[in-house]
Amino acid sequence: MIRSIILQILDFFYQPFSRFMPRQTFRYLACGGSNTLLDIFLYFISYNYILRHQIVHLPFIDISAHIAALFMAMAVTFPTGFLLSKYVVFSDSNIRGRIQLLRYFILVAICIMLNYVFMKFFVDHLHFYPTIGKICTTVLVVAFSYLTQKKFTFKVKTTNS
Repeated sequence: MIRSIILQILDFFYQPFSRFMPRQTFRYLACGGSNTLLDIFLYFISYNYILRHQIVHLPFIDISAHIAALFMAMAVTFPTGFLLSKYVVFSDSNIRGRIQLLRYFILVAICIMLNYVFMKFFVDHLHFYPTIGKICTTVLVVAFSYLTQKKFTFKVKTTNS
């Protein structure tokens, strides 16, 4: 039921874009964009109001607030991103769900590493404000993620007839 409501809304807004892009690309941009906005919002709240820019002291390691906020936001956006990708964007994939989840997990692990590297680069080396660094990081990681999801995680296997 939720899937059909989301698809109806997306298909309604797709009409003006139908001449410029395929439906799947529009759905990815809309779902991925929504999940990305949620990620940035959660990151901002976590960094500024939950962690209050303070280092997180764990038993064996200290984590800077901008990196801890990254993981806090991903705790929410990992499952929402997978569900939107599986059931809304790439629903024509014929790969088994557990394989998709494993591949998505691998993709997210790579994206976490990319997020970490880019955040360290933008914030610690270029001295960007953390939220701006997160936005720059997101642009780069989203491009990588789309290509990987389309060609690997949720690809459609061709069957020999």
